[in-house]
Amino acid sequence: MTKEALFACVEEQRAALLSMADDIYDHPELGFQEFHAQKVLTNYLKDCGFQVELGTGGVETAFRAEFSNGQGGPRIGLLCEYDALEGLGHACGHHMQGPAIVGAAKALKEHAGDKPFSVVVYGTPAEETAHGKLRMLEQGCFQDIDVALMMHGSPTTTVDVKSMAMSSFVVTFHGKKAHAALKPEDGRSALDGLLMAFNGIEFLREHVPEDTRMHYTILQSPGPANVVPDTAAGKFMLRSYSRKSLDAVVERFKEIIQGAALIAGVTYDMKEGDRLTNKIPVLSLNRLIMENAELVHAPRISPPREKTGSSDFSNVMYQLPGSCIRVAMVPKGTSSHSLEFLNAGKGEEAHEAVLIAAKVLSGTACDLTENPVLLEEIQAEFRENQEKHS
Repeated sequence: MTKEALFACVEEQRAALLSMADDIYDHPELGFQEFHAQKVLTNYLKDCGFQVELGTGGVETAFRAEFSNGQGGPRIGLLCEYDALEGLGHACGHHMQGPAIVGAAKALKEHAGDKPFSVVVYGTPAEETAHGKLRMLEQGCFQDIDVALMMHGSPTTTVDVKSMAMSSFVVTFHGKKAHAALKPEDGRSALDGLLMAFNGIEFLREHVPEDTRMHYTILQSPGPANVVPDTAAGKFMLRSYSRKSLDAVVERFKEIIQGAALIAGVTYDMKEGDRLTNKIPVLSLNRLIMENAELVHAPRISPPREKTGSSDFSNVMYQLPGSCIRVAMVPKGTSSHSLEFLNAGKGEEAHEAVLIAAKVLSGTACDLTENPVLLEEIQAEFRENQEKHS
């Protein structure tokens, strides 16, 4: 297998890949509703000779596709997202991911060489909302790959080092209504409980690790001022670059909620959302990806990003080595989830980013399959970093 042949194969797919990207862009679908994108991507993989499974992990719009070159060898995982944002469409570039991934997968299949390896493509829905990868992890997905690779559009071409673990909660306080002027003593204000919780978190800020983030909002109006409110709900999000540190903060947060309810004389119920982990960094894999980015002359190559937000891909990277190449396709300073990012989605830079990502990922996979020692070193670093960053 030669990289020149891989890159030429990606270029041969240019029209097909860009047509797929534009098609998915023009048909934005929310999480767990991505039937059109699933069909577009899996039909292409079937035509390329991959064995395709729909509804992987019990998630209807997920999929899994595999090609094996002989028996044994490295198992390369290529993951893609394809959900859009409500009210915005593809303002995070997810329409680019699937075409880049299937383009890399086909190149690897067509120019497999003599050494044994497998390519496993996972379609992972609902990253923006319900964190589809978590549902899939719960059903045993991703245990069949040795490394997980992804792509994303970005203002620069780079990789990430860290990501934030996150826990989210919806807390609803329950009090007792009363006329706020005539019989306030009969009332118990659920809003007081919620405000006490907010204040408790502000006092907690002084006593948490400095990378901790805590944010909250009121989910619904508590009602008119002259009625003691009997219901008040809030959304709370807690983050840290360490899942272990965050778990300790979460326990203190729960105590604050208990104390707030006691002070206000109300009760509460708490619903915990998804638990996102921090990613386990594998710098040797990051370097390998960036070497391939330099090889294909990717635009605006930049140093690795030390800090990022939260993603369900981090939960995959908590279990096995992984990395995401971010390819420049919008001006520096442009934020995802913005109109500027959306409007760039079918531009020339976005189109080129699809092809560049396919080349970078196929080149990285080539390195791993042609030189298994590289994968062994990456896996060893992952195991070592698991102990430091878990």
